[in-house]
Amino acid sequence: MRFLLIIIVLIPLTTSGQRPYKTESKKAIKYYQEGLSNYNANYYVPAEKYLKSAIEEDPGFQNAYLVLAEVYWEQGRYKEAIQYYAEGLEIDPGFYPRGYFNKGRLEMKIAQYADALISFKRFLELSQGDPKNIEQAKKAIRQAKFAIHAVENPVEFEPINLGPNVNTRADEYWPSLSADGQTLVITRLVETYDVTRGNRIQEDFFFSRYEDGNWKPMKNAGAPLNTSDNEGAQSISADGNYMVYTVCNRMGIIGRCDLYWSERKGDSWTNPENMGEPINTPAKETQPSLSADGTTIYFASDRPGGKGGLDLYVSKRNENGTWSKPENLGDSVNTKGDEMSPFIHQDSRTLYFSSDELIGMGGFDLFITRKDSNGQFTQVQNLGYPINTAGDEIGLIVNAKGNIAYYASDMQRENGKDIYQFTLYEEARPQEVSYMKGVVFDEISHERLKASFELYNLNSGELVNRAWSDERTGEFLLCIPTNQDYMLNVDCKGYLFYSDNFALRGIHHLEKPFLKDVPLKPIKEGESVILKNIFYETDSYVLRPESVYELEKVVKFLTNNPGIHIEISGHTDNTGTSEYNQILSENRAKSVVEFLISRQINSSRLSYKGYGFSQPKGSNETPEGRAQNRRTELKIV
Repeated sequence: MRFLLIIIVLIPLTTSGQRPYKTESKKAIKYYQEGLSNYNANYYVPAEKYLKSAIEEDPGFQNAYLVLAEVYWEQGRYKEAIQYYAEGLEIDPGFYPRGYFNKGRLEMKIAQYADALISFKRFLELSQGDPKNIEQAKKAIRQAKFAIHAVENPVEFEPINLGPNVNTRADEYWPSLSADGQTLVITRLVETYDVTRGNRIQEDFFFSRYEDGNWKPMKNAGAPLNTSDNEGAQSISADGNYMVYTVCNRMGIIGRCDLYWSERKGDSWTNPENMGEPINTPAKETQPSLSADGTTIYFASDRPGGKGGLDLYVSKRNENGTWSKPENLGDSVNTKGDEMSPFIHQDSRTLYFSSDELIGMGGFDLFITRKDSNGQFTQVQNLGYPINTAGDEIGLIVNAKGNIAYYASDMQRENGKDIYQFTLYEEARPQEVSYMKGVVFDEISHERLKASFELYNLNSGELVNRAWSDERTGEFLLCIPTNQDYMLNVDCKGYLFYSDNFALRGIHHLEKPFLKDVPLKPIKEGESVILKNIFYETDSYVLRPESVYELEKVVKFLTNNPGIHIEISGHTDNTGTSEYNQILSENRAKSVVEFLISRQINSSRLSYKGYGFSQPKGSNETPEGRAQNRRTELKIV
């Protein structure tokens, strides 16, 4: 900032008009020169003294007022800076038009938006003929008008401090949350002692669990996540099993700041690893955010080729585990300023971030943008006042349900930065996301298993989310967005796959998540699995289009296990005659086998049989029971 201020202040004040100073008083000039010299050396106290003496010698000495305003600005004494800008500019408005712009910026900083609008308009009046200044003035006017309108039309906002179990006298910031809302990770600024460097302040990770309606006392993450150096700006995966975070100015990193990752196995974390190229570069990569399935990462970087300072980028993980070349999010999100603190919600389409260039309240504001039907982020919107203020708002996250947001603020300055939560108003919410949570195990031995989970949109066939169970505990968590119908496939080598269905189209809110353990059956004769995503036209054996995705999973299963033979069986409820249901169930099973044969599965490995309503799973006296009984099964024979 020092260099910029000298350019802005000194050049106009020493070249305007026919003389370098707006005074005839040699004594005032001498005081002014002493004040300017001290200002340039960052000696603000003597600078203030000399510049005030210059003004006392000549109350009309405009140069002294304007430089004194800069002295106050650099010290954060904004009201005094505004006062001296106002008094100095009044002497000769045309002497330094830029002063009106600077005054407006200061008025924005202390939320004097109406006064800032007047200052920016005055700057525009005096800047005619200078296209760059006109453009700057018009943008500043739009910003001031936006701020005035935002204050007059506030959004719902009642922040709640998370309390002493989370917050301390130290600074807490960068919250991240697992999808079940049970694990909170923060960065805390802590004081440590090092034998070589003595007492020092550095960043560490802390964890808390939500139990019995409260956050438990924060615990230091310890080694290997925390070291004697700084770690911060983290993102925890939806299931809480992965963490990506930022490391800066450390031996062995590629750039000024790099992204690292670690995996939780049981109760411990693996040694963190640098994510390497192409994620990290010799520039700065920071503030990551992982998608719900862990296969997409958003982050901020000032690498060459961006739109401005820090830009937001996205990279996807390939099937072989490597990451794709990061792509700039483009003009709809990035500007010539800084964009930072991206947070991609578990719905995989709603992005929150901060910008100091997009129209806002001043400083860094929080914004929201959503993907359109083409997968592009569009229509960036400011989150409004009083979520955004004249200060800097950075690092917002939103829970999976989409109704509660978390962020850090120093609104209670005596406590430093603390973590707060608030109810997010309706228009700024993402699509609600529920989850399925439980344990995967061998149905016979009860051994815990590492299995893959894949959730597909039944209408489009799109892979929506992916997850893996913990190889030690078998625990898993899979995010499930609302308002769509989904197929779930759980797969583990040596086992029959598990099939499930979530009919959520038209459902926007779920009171409870899906808490369900998954027993997997070893591949052996006699074992069977219900194919819950095989659908037929009503009273027909014609397969509905959405059945294809599950059928392709059966094809893959048979291809990967060439030595097995299977029977496809059809079952119905007891609506209609026994003869009718017997024929219908047999034809439905036959339709599945014919599909498999069309996908080059040898017919000698396949058989089919209809059982009508002779083998019910549920009661035929209730709608729920009859739905259970209408099914297609795969059995090893």
